[in-house]
Amino acid sequence: MKFFLDTADVNDIRELMPTGLVDGVTTNPSLIAKSGGDIRQVIQEICDMVDGPVSAEVTALDYDGMIKEAESFLPMGDNITIKVPLTPEGLRACKTLSDRGVMVNVTLCFSPGQALLAAKAGAAFISPFLGRLDDIGHDGMDLIGQIAEIYNNYPNFTTEILAASIRHPLHVIDAARIGADVVTLPPKVLHQLYKHPLTDKGIDMFMADWKSTGQSIL
Repeated sequence: MKFFLDTADVNDIRELMPTGLVDGVTTNPSLIAKSGGDIRQVIQEICDMVDGPVSAEVTALDYDGMIKEAESFLPMGDNITIKVPLTPEGLRACKTLSDRGVMVNVTLCFSPGQALLAAKAGAAFISPFLGRLDDIGHDGMDLIGQIAEIYNNYPNFTTEILAASIRHPLHVIDAARIGADVVTLPPKVLHQLYKHPLTDKGIDMFMADWKSTGQSIL
């Protein structure tokens, strides 16, 4: 499974890149607003730091506007991935861009039918928002499973399932078990994946025992 950071905070990205765990980054207008930075400057800085896909989301809702905004992002790097909404205009833009060899991330997916359309439009990634479905009493993980089942039936589909709207570490584990190709997670959740009380307890015990020996490795 690939890990994409879901953030526009360049400091968080810079901190986590040396771990070797970050395969890409996803951003959106809300994350850009939260960062307080200029969208073009932020996206360019992220592209320069990250080798993997960097999703930059268009804000236009019409086809022509989406294509123009996408074209303004493309010179920022070969790893730019254009993020479009799952609408008729968005899927049309996806088809045009993917036919040109541009990676496209189709976002705001909430049904397997939508995911099927995105795959047919040539999307590189489909982003089902499992956390938002959980928030309204639906099983977001069930959507991941349904999409995986459909995609597995058609080897010609190359669209990767990018589990989005991640709320906690269990979402990551369940998405991996079901077969999502990618999970995009806030830096906070990535840090939480490290943590387990028995790991901390074990380290404390080992360190106490080692200290009692009075030895030093170096």
